Amino acid sequence: MKPLDGIRVLDLSRVLAGPYATALMADLGAEIIKIEPPQGDDYRHIGPFRDGESALFTLNNRGKQSLALDLKDPAHLRIAQAIAARVDVVVENFRPGVAARLGLGADALRAENPGLIYCSVSGFGQQGPFCDLPAYDLVVQAMSGLMAGTGEEGGAPLKTGESMADLIAGLFASWSIMAALVQRGRTGQGATLDVAMYDALFSMLTTSHALHFYAGQVPQRVGNRHPLSTPFGCFATRDGQVVIAVLSSRQFAALAALIGAPGAADDPRFASDEARTAHEPEVRALIENWSRGLSTDQAVAALTGAGIPTAPIWDIAQAADNAHAQARELVSQLPHATLGTAPSVGQPVRFDGAKPIAARSAPQLGGDLHAVLRQFGLEDHA
Repeated sequence: MKPLDGIRVLDLSRVLAGPYATALMADLGAEIIKIEPPQGDDYRHIGPFRDGESALFTLNNRGKQSLALDLKDPAHLRIAQAIAARVDVVVENFRPGVAARLGLGADALRAENPGLIYCSVSGFGQQGPFCDLPAYDLVVQAMSGLMAGTGEEGGAPLKTGESMADLIAGLFASWSIMAALVQRGRTGQGATLDVAMYDALFSMLTTSHALHFYAGQVPQRVGNRHPLSTPFGCFATRDGQVVIAVLSSRQFAALAALIGAPGAADDPRFASDEARTAHEPEVRALIENWSRGLSTDQAVAALTGAGIPTAPIWDIAQAADNAHAQARELVSQLPHATLGTAPSVGQPVRFDGAKPIAARSAPQLGGDLHAVLRQFGLEDHA
């Protein structure tokens, strides 16, 4: 048994935030019926491709069944509505108001299915002055405060390398659906969930919140160091950079001894985390006077031996292919109709020592219509 065995989800979403949420649920055993337009989810047409299959679509739609329906066609709309009346969860990420105009809004579907959990994912939520703005990850990163606080010291704002607004919204969507399922188990009542990418990303900026709401400061860009703690960032080595993460005075004393500057632990300028941050250039100079004489591997080995949190900076190949990642089963190979097997990165949590993941990779466009209709007793809708 997987945690969500027996839960049925109608997935009306496309691209990333909604599909990511339902892929996480598929890993946990939920049955995901994905409705796509006749031309397919937009992500089917975005590269990179392998044998004509989109990697982005494949990664984010594992474990689902696909129905290709034109929801403006009354017959196809009736199929979607009939399925919605028989599932536990509906996930959609249309622009606010579009689902209701199609006849697939929360009020209409919950009137037919009171236990339904209806989750809407959008850029700025279902209400508010910004609700009609485009729901693009870059737009949300720009407006949330994340970009303004990210970048080199004195440099321009930077987006993150991943679509974090989409992914975090998808994570919160799945999280809220789980909570609503628990609530339904107690009350029998469904729920209408409003997940905004803007709200979700903003909620995660806890360091910025601390600076703004408690210290009265607007976070400044500080590159690869921490804005509040020192030394906590990247330091130059002979052949690259090493990450050092020190929070306590005990750790700083161990670091000072290691780098040949034991007196630094008693220097009033470095007596606390706050004081060290105020004198970050001096702390950096002390450390790099030592680290620049070592290779990254040598620095990591020395720091590790002294009990100081440290790491090299790995690329994705190194992160995926090391012995620890393999032991943790971070990457799985799932059956795929075209590719044979497809690499998949599933939900990361282990349940009782096991890591649940969907049984198969992404579906072929529209390939599951008749099977789904039979399963739901809707053969007459074909």
